[in-house]
Amino acid sequence: MRLTGGLDRGRRLKAPKGLGTRPTAAKVREAIFNILGPPPEGAVLDLFAGTGALGIEALSRGAPKGVFVERDRGALLSLRQNLRTFGFEDRATVISTDAVTALRRLATSLTREERFGWVFMDPPYALPTEGILGELCDKSLVQPWAVIVVEHDRKHRPPSSVGCLIRTDHRTYGDTELSFFRAGCS
Repeated sequence: MRLTGGLDRGRRLKAPKGLGTRPTAAKVREAIFNILGPPPEGAVLDLFAGTGALGIEALSRGAPKGVFVERDRGALLSLRQNLRTFGFEDRATVISTDAVTALRRLATSLTREERFGWVFMDPPYALPTEGILGELCDKSLVQPWAVIVVEHDRKHRPPSSVGCLIRTDHRTYGDTELSFFRAGCS
């Protein structure tokens, strides 16, 4: 698995052995970043980070800071090794807990300026995402102009809107689907 763009384009990411982690395919990552364009001025949030592929890709493309949330021990080891290998430890924060707990912790520590410009969510496909999307709005964790990207399959599409988030785009890449949400939060 290689990075598809930025200063570290072509460099390999480490992934844990087994099927417990499902890294986002390179063609899907490349499509995401082609759609998003240049990185935001603010931090990016990689929920269900796994190897950190999406957040590390954003850092490689110039995002100033990344917050990675992952609870699986094997994935955390790979994530931390990837951050160290790419030299992104000083621009990254790793939170090892579930997504909802992490969002609640972040809500108590982020300033208005530190809210996220991009959020990547690549949960297990069967996990309902409405609650997590709702937490992003309820806790005011995203900038008013933020983009939230949810990876899912056809059977587990998120709703077209949740709280202050509205789906503005939907793309299909084989069995993988992406829903893009824009924030209307203040």
